[in-house]
Amino acid sequence: MEKFVLENYNKWLTSDYIDLKDREELENIKTNEKEIEDRFYTNLSFGTGGMRGVRGVGTNRINKYTIRKATQGLANYILEVAGDKGKEMGVAIAYDCRIGSEEYALNSALVLAGNGIKAYLFKSLRSTPELSFAVRELKCISGIVVTASHNPQEYNGYKVYWNDGCQIIEPQASGIVNSVNDVTSFDQIHIITKEEAIEKGLLEYISEDIDTDFIEAVKRQIIHHDIPGKEDFKIVYSPLHGTGGRPVKRVFNETGFKSVYIVAEQEQPDGNFPTCSYANPEDPAVFKLSIELAEKVGATICMANDPDADRIGVAVKDENGEWIYPNGNQIGLLLMNYILENKKDIPKNAAVVSTVVSTPMLDVVAKEKNVEIFRTLTGFKFIGEKIREFEEGKYDATFLMGFEESYGYLVGTHARDKDAVVSTLLIAEMAAYYNSISTSIPKELEKLYNKFGFYREGIIAVTKKGKDGVEAISKIMSNLRNNVTDSLIGKKVISKRDFSLGYNGLPKSDVIQFVLEDNTYITARPSGTEPKIKYYFCITEKTEASANEKLAKTMKEFEAFVD
Repeated sequence: MEKFVLENYNKWLTSDYIDLKDREELENIKTNEKEIEDRFYTNLSFGTGGMRGVRGVGTNRINKYTIRKATQGLANYILEVAGDKGKEMGVAIAYDCRIGSEEYALNSALVLAGNGIKAYLFKSLRSTPELSFAVRELKCISGIVVTASHNPQEYNGYKVYWNDGCQIIEPQASGIVNSVNDVTSFDQIHIITKEEAIEKGLLEYISEDIDTDFIEAVKRQIIHHDIPGKEDFKIVYSPLHGTGGRPVKRVFNETGFKSVYIVAEQEQPDGNFPTCSYANPEDPAVFKLSIELAEKVGATICMANDPDADRIGVAVKDENGEWIYPNGNQIGLLLMNYILENKKDIPKNAAVVSTVVSTPMLDVVAKEKNVEIFRTLTGFKFIGEKIREFEEGKYDATFLMGFEESYGYLVGTHARDKDAVVSTLLIAEMAAYYNSISTSIPKELEKLYNKFGFYREGIIAVTKKGKDGVEAISKIMSNLRNNVTDSLIGKKVISKRDFSLGYNGLPKSDVIQFVLEDNTYITARPSGTEPKIKYYFCITEKTEASANEKLAKTMKEFEAFVD
């Protein structure tokens, strides 16, 4: 074990700043060198959107001390760029159902208050899109949401937003990162008690009026208000133990969906996620209880949100009685197509914003519909940035919708982050409308494929934990960057897009994309929030069977190549 690791460990073990309970946790790992190294070999990275990690005591863990450090860095940045005005504007704070979230959110508020910056704190858990909404409604300079999205239950995280309700981008992103990194000791952190913060008017709990305003903004995105049979159209919904239950149930009730069945076992918020330790709506396994309920009540659609309610997954029953799980690209295509075919008064300069790893089929469909597509780097903050640029007149474009292949969608501009509340409502509306005209989501998806070709997408996510994992991921990216030139998996490389050098005007990013001679797309991207590297694949064929076969073959060959 390296000397500095042990020094960091002993510093925390003996510091009066660390609570006695937390020092006892460190005492318990005294003979476990591997655990000490993993907790203290580095500081938990505060990236360009925030940080995410395993809960625990240590510099490389999420805990109230690393949360305080991050918030002190944010406070220093606010004071530097906005001074007294920033203090008055304040920061909105929300948190989800995860273990520690409420404590971390309160600690964030008390550090801000300790720096004279007003903190607006939700009284109980709220969704990420509502935090985005609240930042602009309250005219705050910044926002914080404590969440680890869909990660396993041992994780938590911290995301930062700026005054437009969007996750931080440049120049705020690097400015805040540098400011956080400049906080190197506990005595640089200013924190006061909850009672003192309230007494000084520096901690204010957010009124439930914001909830109503958010719901009303979501409801304004409805396209068909009067759908025959809507009240009787059966829907199964699950918040997966997260924050979506209350707002989604409310919006369903207020828009005339009266036959909504909630999965009782997953309705209450619970950071232990007892029925689905990986509460990720991308995973068909989370729909087990939903489908059991759907079969019992006769529903043909199930929807589930992730814990902070910014993403949605769907299961639908096809005409053969089989349950299918549309992927994130398919849901986005269906939603875009539904909006374009049914929404009135779509502006001539309407634009859809997606990412460089989302399906190329999007461009083909949009072209036929005379809608412009804007591509951004992965991360919904870049889609939020485009909304702002549209509004500022940088482009002659009006935002229609945005989506990521990772099951995140936004319709409307009430939020500047993906919003599963509005997405759940509109997907329910789409399903009910199609049912009223004797079609369905599976049939409409089939129509798109028959018209535009059978596109298939796949993802391989490889987790490599710890210090060795970081080095392994770096080596993989270096090999792809330097050693793949003319061909890949036996096919000619038509285009090699190295985003680390900048591509098509986008910011530099550690992403590399290969377009092969048969219109196959392969993209490699290390995760910015997890110890993972992800490989994205997209192929196209003339038939469904050949497309499925080609995708499986492509993924298998590439995986063997990387190994």
